[in-house]
Amino acid sequence: MAKPDNRADNVEHLQEHVQNTIDNLEEAESYLDEHANEISTGEVNQISEKNKNRRESIASFREEIKDEANDAQE
Repeated sequence: MAKPDNRADNVEHLQEHVQNTIDNLEEAESYLDEHANEISTGEVNQISEKNKNRRESIASFREEIKDEANDAQE
Protein backbone atom coordinates (compact mmCIF):
# COMPACT_ATOMS: atom_id res chain seq x y z
CA MET A 1 0.00 0.00 0.00
CA ALA A 2 1.34 3.42 -0.94
CA LYS A 3 2.17 5.91 1.76
CA PRO A 4 -0.13 8.95 1.94
CA ASP A 5 1.29 12.21 0.64
CA ASN A 6 2.44 14.06 3.76
CA ARG A 7 3.42 17.58 2.79
CA ALA A 8 3.26 19.07 6.29
CA ASP A 9 7.00 19.72 6.48
CA ASN A 10 7.67 20.74 2.87
CA VAL A 11 8.11 24.42 3.74
CA GLU A 12 10.63 23.55 6.43
CA HIS A 13 12.60 21.33 4.05
CA LEU A 14 12.55 23.98 1.34
CA GLN A 15 13.80 26.60 3.79
CA GLU A 16 16.67 24.29 4.72
CA HIS A 17 17.51 23.92 1.02
CA VAL A 18 17.49 27.71 0.62
CA GLN A 19 19.82 28.17 3.59
CA ASN A 20 22.20 25.43 2.42
CA THR A 21 22.30 26.94 -1.07
CA ILE A 22 22.96 30.43 0.35
CA ASP A 23 25.77 29.00 2.49
CA ASN A 24 27.34 27.33 -0.57
CA LEU A 25 26.98 30.52 -2.60
CA GLU A 26 28.64 32.64 0.08
CA GLU A 27 31.43 30.10 0.55
CA ALA A 28 32.14 30.07 -3.19
CA GLU A 29 32.11 33.88 -3.36
CA SER A 30 34.50 34.06 -0.42
CA TYR A 31 36.76 31.52 -2.11
CA LEU A 32 36.77 33.59 -5.30
CA ASP A 33 37.51 36.77 -3.35
CA GLU A 34 40.53 35.14 -1.75
CA HIS A 35 41.86 32.98 -4.58
CA ALA A 36 40.62 34.28 -7.93
CA ASN A 37 44.11 35.41 -8.90
CA GLU A 38 45.55 31.97 -8.02
CA ILE A 39 43.16 29.75 -10.00
CA SER A 40 42.55 29.33 -13.70
CA THR A 41 40.07 31.44 -15.61
CA GLY A 42 38.17 28.24 -16.37
CA GLU A 43 37.76 27.48 -12.68
CA VAL A 44 36.66 31.05 -11.95
CA ASN A 45 34.09 30.79 -14.73
CA GLN A 46 32.91 27.40 -13.47
CA ILE A 47 32.40 28.71 -9.93
CA SER A 48 30.68 31.84 -11.25
CA GLU A 49 28.32 29.70 -13.34
CA LYS A 50 27.52 27.50 -10.34
CA ASN A 51 26.73 30.62 -8.33
CA LYS A 52 24.43 31.85 -11.08
CA ASN A 53 22.62 28.52 -10.93
CA ARG A 54 22.48 28.74 -7.13
CA ARG A 55 20.83 32.17 -7.33
CA GLU A 56 18.24 30.78 -9.73
CA SER A 57 17.66 27.80 -7.43
CA ILE A 58 17.15 30.09 -4.44
CA ALA A 59 14.55 32.08 -6.35
CA SER A 60 12.80 28.85 -7.38
CA PHE A 61 12.86 27.49 -3.82
CA ARG A 62 11.36 30.73 -2.53
CA GLU A 63 8.54 30.56 -5.09
CA GLU A 64 7.90 26.97 -4.11
CA ILE A 65 7.83 27.96 -0.42
CA LYS A 66 5.18 30.57 -1.22
CA ASP A 67 3.14 27.98 -3.12
CA GLU A 68 3.42 25.44 -0.31
CA ALA A 69 2.50 28.03 2.32
CA ASN A 70 -0.55 29.07 0.29
CA ASP A 71 -1.59 25.42 -0.16
CA ALA A 72 -1.29 24.85 3.58
CA GLN A 73 -3.65 27.75 4.28
CA GLU A 74 -6.36 26.41 1.98
